[in-house]
Amino acid sequence: MAIEKLYTAEEFEAFLDRPENKDKRFELIHGEIIPKMPTQLHALIVMLLGHALMLYLTEHPLGWVFPEARYGLPDDDSNDRVPDLSFVREELGPVIESGPAPYMPDLAVEVQSPDDNPKDMREKADYYIANGSRMVWLIFTTKRSRRVEVFRPDQPMQTIGIDDMLDGGDVLPGFKVAVTALFVLKAGGKE
Repeated sequence: MAIEKLYTAEEFEAFLDRPENKDKRFELIHGEIIPKMPTQLHALIVMLLGHALMLYLTEHPLGWVFPEARYGLPDDDSNDRVPDLSFVREELGPVIESGPAPYMPDLAVEVQSPDDNPKDMREKADYYIANGSRMVWLIFTTKRSRRVEVFRPDQPMQTIGIDDMLDGGDVLPGFKVAVTALFVLKAGGKE
């Protein structure tokens, strides 16, 4: 597919303000406006992980967890990123009430949607890490390869399998969740 036009962050803001885009989700990746099209599985994983993080943050008030929050660096006019879930420590300042946060989150989480390929997801992880994130979790949802890939600055990527525990490392000390718990696909129980 040929890219018709590359957008700046300012043009992206105007695009988001159009009436036809008010109830839709988009992000700006290297000047391209990309629609976000989550499935129920995607949304469920985001909610389950978000719930686990909220419980952790109730006991360890280090900052905030956000679904679908925007992040755009002031010196990067071609990116306005929207991780599926993110954690920001309190020291970064107050909660942003308008527009993108002017930094990358401490933790960015991307959950695979049906058209997300691993290469593009890893590029997102690399972008977050290169621009200040301290950790990225990529959650892969296809039945035969459910796993989490963990990225940290200056460390090799780590793969956490479906039967393993995902932990918060030094970003969320003491946080742990079983990867299998993110795939609760029957009401009241496991897949």
